[in-house]
Amino acid sequence: MMWTAPDIERTPSLLVADERPLLQSWLDRHRKTLLWKCAGLDADQLRSRPLAPSRLSLLGLVRHLSEVERGWFRVAAAGVPLDYLYCSEDNPDGDFDDIADADPVDAFATYHREVRAADAAVADLPLAHTFARPVRDTVFSLRWVYVHMIEEYARHNGHADLLRERIDGRTGD
Repeated sequence: MMWTAPDIERTPSLLVADERPLLQSWLDRHRKTLLWKCAGLDADQLRSRPLAPSRLSLLGLVRHLSEVERGWFRVAAAGVPLDYLYCSEDNPDGDFDDIADADPVDAFATYHREVRAADAAVADLPLAHTFARPVRDTVFSLRWVYVHMIEEYARHNGHADLLRERIDGRTGD
């Protein structure tokens, strides 16, 4: 039987809540939206790049957001020394570029692992927690990371909307 991306149930984001649960609910909504845009597609469809000349694919977005989850929550905010998943200094766009032979089953499992690990890494940190990014010579707060990740997902979920519509015509919020 051919593998297809699993169906996903999206839950609504909170409308009234304290700051941390509100930010988490919006982030979780966007995380599930990305997976929802992939649901029912097979490996070839997930790898396809239907918006030439763009190199974007749904599989590339899943891999990229795994990388971003790891980078901002675990490496930057929590200070866990980890290597890149798909990228390197010599191949900074490996998450998007190296998908021809990429295994979607592995990429989706990695994505789920990274999301769980990201949440766990910052669960006990206050939103006011700060950390430095020497590369950018800037100090960030965990609050900023949440807002940035919501923005990152929102932007890429817009890309996912266009990709999905070109693949099989499916549209939706």
